[in-house]
Amino acid sequence: MMNRIHLLFFFGIGIIALGCKTASEEQKIIDQAIEAHGGDAYEMAKISFDFRQMHYKILKTPFRFEFSREFEDSLGLVADVLNNEGFSRSIDGKEIAVTDERKKAYSNSVNAVAYFAYLPYGLNDAAVQKHWVRESEVEGNYYDVIKVTFSKEGGGEDFDDEFLYWINKDNGRMDYLAYSYHTDGGGVRFRKAINSRMVHGIRIQDYENYKPVDENTPLDEMEELYKNGELELLSEIEMKNIQVKFLE
Repeated sequence: MMNRIHLLFFFGIGIIALGCKTASEEQKIIDQAIEAHGGDAYEMAKISFDFRQMHYKILKTPFRFEFSREFEDSLGLVADVLNNEGFSRSIDGKEIAVTDERKKAYSNSVNAVAYFAYLPYGLNDAAVQKHWVRESEVEGNYYDVIKVTFSKEGGGEDFDDEFLYWINKDNGRMDYLAYSYHTDGGGVRFRKAINSRMVHGIRIQDYENYKPVDENTPLDEMEELYKNGELELLSEIEMKNIQVKFLE
């Protein structure tokens, strides 16, 4: 699983000449996308689901967050919890000691699933830097393509990753995304949203996950490769047994 991504392109007079959107327009596009996927409902909801033999629970309000997962292994029922206080792991209800290296790896893994599951919510976090790239047509629909990067401060372990989001100009939905990453040797991925559905006011999406032949492919080339059928379907990312409960 991947994490998150950044770049500082598209500034200056040259960009203005190319017709780049203003910061307020970029913000409006993201705000519309968040609204199309659930809006304020995210801040009042705790979402649980099954993903790859693990059970996840996600809570993220403007004031606190808690991401957790549970799974069975040879030692018993493992529970990982990541929140404002940090990370902890327990087995059969008893907290165990975890090395700093393992704590970092487990935290990144839990955070990555939560990040993708909640998209586009989270794209207004303080560390997020948004830049309008271009308008685009993919499979008969028209999109604003937004590049997201992250500041080093508050951007997490993978602040230097980069993302592209395709926001549907008609309905505000996030139909595609692409990202580059640097962990485990690095690479790039392209995802197409499938099985988009509303669950108690929050849009849940699964994804087709594609990769290029060359993992060094520039992020900005992924759309064209997808349109030309030159990406390999690596996996399908499915969230199952979804429940949404609202905070009182």
